[in-house]
Amino acid sequence: MTAVIEVNHLTKRYRETLALDDVSFAIEENAIYGLLGRNGAGKTTIMSILTAQNFATSGDVRVFGENPYENAHVLGRLCFVRESQRYPDDATASHALRMASLFFPKWDQTFADELIADFQLPLKRPIKKLSRGQLSAVGVIIGLASRAEITFFDEPYLGLDAVARQIFYDRLLEDYAEHPRTIILSSHLIDEVANLLERVLVVDGGRILLDDDTESLRDRATAVVGPTAAVDAFAAGREVLHRESLGNVSQVTVLGTLPPDERTRLAAAGLELTPVSLQQLIVRLTQHATPNTGAKNGVLA
Repeated sequence: MTAVIEVNHLTKRYRETLALDDVSFAIEENAIYGLLGRNGAGKTTIMSILTAQNFATSGDVRVFGENPYENAHVLGRLCFVRESQRYPDDATASHALRMASLFFPKWDQTFADELIADFQLPLKRPIKKLSRGQLSAVGVIIGLASRAEITFFDEPYLGLDAVARQIFYDRLLEDYAEHPRTIILSSHLIDEVANLLERVLVVDGGRILLDDDTESLRDRATAVVGPTAAVDAFAAGREVLHRESLGNVSQVTVLGTLPPDERTRLAAAGLELTPVSLQQLIVRLTQHATPNTGAKNGVLA
């Protein structure tokens, strides 16, 4: 496949803060990527630099083989939708969508109209009077209807309720199947978006912690539950991502897959294997990388 984004040794420093530390990765065309990590990990900084809304301290960024800065040929093929998207104070939702239709050459107005109906978006209401969910819907509609060759979604759907988020996921997949392009989703709701993602980039502390396809990631870790003594014996010599105990029962999450014969031995020893979701794996990996911080409420904090 062809790489549409190539990042080499990218570093970004804000005075005393190192936001990105020698980051390198590639994004291939016509795939859905998850750019995942905690708040402050560097996700938004990466997307801002790729879309020429921020500047690197050092390193090289290529989008469609070119530097994106002041490059209309490249920027016209990108769409960056972010949670903190700003619009003119006197603009309505209709104005925002009309401006987007003029900017994006592949804009699909019929699709936009369908999405407006899906999200029940009030077009004539001023942007500043929209609810957070309605404002999120504006961004989602622009991101999908733009049909840009590369579309970045930086948590723009967090204001949507569960039903509206599912509409977004369903419509994204349906349209992606008919109109393949590169989509990069930054999200805290990892389990919600897991089935959308073909590849995952995990950013932690300004570095790339993980870069792999989703199917391979599902086999990266195993959780074992049972009597504490038996769990401790199993975990000895393994790389442990997480451990918790309640009374005489413990659970341990370890890196690596287990062959069938070992699974049989574990069952005979009274140990139970439980699946590790993509969210659990990423939370455990980031906790393991920086053990003094953690996660709250089942999402990366």
